[in-house]
Amino acid sequence: MKLLLDENISFRVAQSLAQIFPGSIHISDQQPQLKEDQQIFDFAKAHDFTIVNFDEDFYALQLLKGYPPKIVWLRFGNSSNLRVVNKLIENQEAIISFLENPDRDLLNNYDNTRIPRTS
Repeated sequence: MKLLLDENISFRVAQSLAQIFPGSIHISDQQPQLKEDQQIFDFAKAHDFTIVNFDEDFYALQLLKGYPPKIVWLRFGNSSNLRVVNKLIENQEAIISFLENPDRDLLNNYDNTRIPRTS
């Protein structure tokens, strides 16, 4: 249940979530740092991370490449670190359920529903 927080989320958020989601890291924790979305996507897949981010780039990659990795897409806009942490903690049960379900690949955390997929 490790989360990989993208660069558009502060590294402080990862520190705040360490006890709730053990093993979670911020992308800046990696040396050498991963800069390209494809590198981040491949790293998450290889190391069993779920990507957490604010934009649709990883969703688009997932549509092309499949999953893993899973993605938690935070769709409530750029926010303070406290708001991001609180939103993830408020949705902890939904996130854990999502992470444990092998049939789910994307969690749209704006309204706690999964974006419908066509296969």
